Amino acid sequence: MTPSLALAATQLAEHGPGFGFGFGWIFLFLIPLFWFALIALFVGLGRRRWARAGWGPGHYPGAWAARSAESTLAERFAQGDIDEKEYRARLEVLRSNVPGQR
Repeated sequence: MTPSLALAATQLAEHGPGFGFGFGWIFLFLIPLFWFALIALFVGLGRRRWARAGWGPGHYPGAWAARSAESTLAERFAQGDIDEKEYRARLEVLRSNVPGQR
């Protein structure tokens, strides 16, 4: 054996595999834990964004806005601001312009 290889083998035998500080085994747990937390963070943020966008079963982008516009129109009709003919015409226009409803 060459002297440098013998020295490396001796140091490895004294300190064991790892970083030579005596706590290298901790990194065996911390590194996978870090990646698990990072992936969980991305999944959580993605689900949150998906829910805020209104996507999901029976939903489409803009569904909340369409429902809000219909409720506002219904309130105006109930208060007597518009008559039935105008209410039905505007409601038809609102429902025809909703994406995903064709």
